[in-house]
Amino acid sequence: MQHAASSEALSSASDALGDAHYRSSISQSYSMFLPSQEQRASANGKSDYSLEESDSSTDTEGVTPELEKAGLLNKTKIAEGGRKLRKNWNPSWVVLVGNSLVFFKDPKSQNPDSWKPGNSRPESSVDLRGAQLQWANDLSSRKNVFKLRTVTGNEFLLQSETELLIREWYRTIQNVIDRLDKENPLDNVLQYSLRRAGSVEMLDQSGDEDETRGGNKTSLPRSASNLESSEHKRVKSRLKKLILRRPPLQTLQEKGLIKDQVFGCGLELLCEREKSCVPQFVRKCTDTVERRGLETDGIYRVSGNLAVIQKLRFSVNHERAVTTDGRYLFPEDLVQERLDLDDPQWEDIHVITGALKLFFRELPEPLVPYEFFQDIVETVKLSDHEEKVERLKLLVLSMPPPNHHTLRHMIRHLRRVMECSDSNRMTTQNIGIVFGPTLMRPENESGNMAFNMVYQNQAVELLLSQYLQIFGDEQTGAS
Repeated sequence: MQHAASSEALSSASDALGDAHYRSSISQSYSMFLPSQEQRASANGKSDYSLEESDSSTDTEGVTPELEKAGLLNKTKIAEGGRKLRKNWNPSWVVLVGNSLVFFKDPKSQNPDSWKPGNSRPESSVDLRGAQLQWANDLSSRKNVFKLRTVTGNEFLLQSETELLIREWYRTIQNVIDRLDKENPLDNVLQYSLRRAGSVEMLDQSGDEDETRGGNKTSLPRSASNLESSEHKRVKSRLKKLILRRPPLQTLQEKGLIKDQVFGCGLELLCEREKSCVPQFVRKCTDTVERRGLETDGIYRVSGNLAVIQKLRFSVNHERAVTTDGRYLFPEDLVQERLDLDDPQWEDIHVITGALKLFFRELPEPLVPYEFFQDIVETVKLSDHEEKVERLKLLVLSMPPPNHHTLRHMIRHLRRVMECSDSNRMTTQNIGIVFGPTLMRPENESGNMAFNMVYQNQAVELLLSQYLQIFGDEQTGAS
């Protein structure tokens, strides 16, 4: 490795980016140094630093600068391993360095003197090899948003209020991805794919890594070593071709060849897949509660056994099975059509209610869509009761059909629970406390969570008490 940096700089870089990234930098013969930076003040008062063109042009031949760009962006993780997550926007100090995008907690001050790699540990990092980048303003109500998807199925949204700044970030990250695609991209993408399939041992035994690191292990006799190396290269080459030919999970989902699981699946997509306005799992749970749980003390308020709830969750989600070689298998019938909630293993009714609440909490977007949250809060604040009910009715009617029908189904079910309050002690207020934050929440959790919760609870109470006025006595198949 060329000595473009002092041992002190190398040590601080290792602390900041972690041993894995440090070893990666060494193995790829990257020179670890911090070039001079220029501060770019954005319109929103944040700072952003980029590698100056003059620095890159004067680098020693063959030396790739580590630090590409650093600045403050808003970040949220929306998927992990292909499984969707709830949005939770937070400011993050983002550092584009080498082949990685590293996220730090927002530093107190953003300028070249106050931020140094060794000053703080990163929250997380993303390997950009094989990553995909695309604009994603349709995935958030915020403007200037792009999505980063890794080969491991993790997805992040990055956002800035300044369009010029976010476009510069997009361009710089895309340039790094393009550069990495040209610098031996296959081995790394292959390792990630095989690691997910549980077959990374084949690569570990290939001998390539040992040669890169100096070959400390005792070598085999020359003829045997050559034979083994040739065989591994042949297998590796075939696997590379297989991985590259295989379409990504997102493409298969868009074509309808792979189905999302039930928990964590978008409501509209789930209902479309099941050809229903109310998810089958929701219907099964509410039917079971109404058959054998309406008079249970503390129904929906008392927690069930978490291990059994997770077992039920797994049973419902087992509609898609993934084999070790990455293939996706489907049963002939939907699992939910064969799911029997009267089975003795689901005897505890609190397991059923706990799983139902978990289903709503894991929706990528709550049952009451984000765009309706603030309008509903403002409606609940109104002092005129008739106006309040009328405005809430209009808001509910304007929701997407799956949200409208599922909300009506749940409120009607909860009214039946409330009718047995003498036995179960679930009054309108108690149901509001449980289901307020479960059915609706703001897209961005701010410091006034307790303030929002009051209105979330009141909104559910109003839906319960004014059910006939808001929903009407609709007795359709969607109910």
